[in-house]
Amino acid sequence: MITDPQVDVSGDGNLAFISLHDGKANAMSTALLDTLTDAIAQAEVMARAIVITGEGKAFSAGLALPELIDLDRRAMARFMDRFAAAMRRVLECARPTVAAINGHAIAGGCVLALMCDHRLMTSAPVKIGLNEVQLGLGLPAVILEPLRARLPPTSLTTIALEGALVDPTEALRLGLVDEIIAPTDLLGVAAARARTLAGGGPLAYAQIKRALLRPMIEQISRHDEAEREAWLDTWFSPEAQRRLRAAVAKLGHRS
Repeated sequence: MITDPQVDVSGDGNLAFISLHDGKANAMSTALLDTLTDAIAQAEVMARAIVITGEGKAFSAGLALPELIDLDRRAMARFMDRFAAAMRRVLECARPTVAAINGHAIAGGCVLALMCDHRLMTSAPVKIGLNEVQLGLGLPAVILEPLRARLPPTSLTTIALEGALVDPTEALRLGLVDEIIAPTDLLGVAAARARTLAGGGPLAYAQIKRALLRPMIEQISRHDEAEREAWLDTWFSPEAQRRLRAAVAKLGHRS
């Protein structure tokens, strides 16, 4: 059963928490992506800063593969357009956004964290990374461009081409996260960071953020369609289908 993400605004109205709820893994289904998009829009109006986290043991373990595995190319293209739109809505949010990575952040979960202005990760023994290449999948423009902009070039081989899933210490070294925080302190520190980022004028923050992101956004828009089609070629390749269906079967055994 899919439960929509919830938005809880703190008592002073200056801070919104968006918590992902979707089973044990907070997997990115169509419903979750749509509700996340709505939640960001709501929080942007209601609060001066936003913290995004996950409910339970996962931040998000990526796309909801059982929902997607039997889609044809046209339907999968529509889903990827939805995914890109949701990620861009987080990326381009006018308010400060802080990811409080409370658990595993795999594939789409790692992407969601990358869309945020600041990333805090629990010190618990969890993993983060983009393991798409291990499933035979490429990366669309909405992922590639933030990777280029936000990670050191020396980290791209490990993260993008090897598809490594790394622990918090390695994630910090690679530039995937900005800080490692004890699990009990994670949400409190994330709230403090968000409030600090929101300490200046909101119009000034939004203008500077928009200007800093402009080259990345232009590159995403320029290459989105071509990279989406190239990504779809990888999704429907025999190698990826074999690996994806094996992953779905494994998920079925765990449920």
